[in-house]
Amino acid sequence: MTQEDGQLDSLVRKRIRALRVAQGWSLEELATRANLSQSSLSRIENGQRRLALDQLVTLARALDTTLDQLVENAADEVIISPMIDSAHGLMRWPMKGDPGMSVMRQRMTGPPPDNPARMRAHPGREWLVVLSGTAILMLGHRRFRIETNQAAQFPTMMPHAIGAEGGPCEIMGIFDRDARRGHRKDAGADGTEADCGGERGPCE
Repeated sequence: MTQEDGQLDSLVRKRIRALRVAQGWSLEELATRANLSQSSLSRIENGQRRLALDQLVTLARALDTTLDQLVENAADEVIISPMIDSAHGLMRWPMKGDPGMSVMRQRMTGPPPDNPARMRAHPGREWLVVLSGTAILMLGHRRFRIETNQAAQFPTMMPHAIGAEGGPCEIMGIFDRDARRGHRKDAGADGTEADCGGERGPCE
């Protein structure tokens, strides 16, 4: 076993124990959920038993995580640089470990559209927080005022739009793959992007 393999082996064992403790489970409770004996689980956590793939799969499932996340190498890339669209005041970061998810930061200056026809509806999940200023979320026929440090989560199958109130605002949102795809499909036939609120720009 190389030094790197040994470090990963130790990390996985510590991760199993940390996840168990975070759930408030005893060795016996996790062993029962993973269909292992308590002594086997104890030896796995303490490095006295070889890590077997089938046991790691079962433990990951019992700990409500994935095998990839359980054995993720701590030496993997930590710092992620954003993809920048300076024309629309937008930055986007892919979510490590889940390429379908992305984080977006955008500056908005205009109000949301008044015309319901310009509101979007699409599958997916979205969550956003206002970093500065005040945002207005139009959701169907309802209007929500979101102030700095407040967050919003809403069903994207309901027509929606977001913009600024009383001056520029900055928002940070998390989008799943369906939400990003839905925003791209809102692009007009002329090749321009759909409104993401009061500004013209990509909505992802």
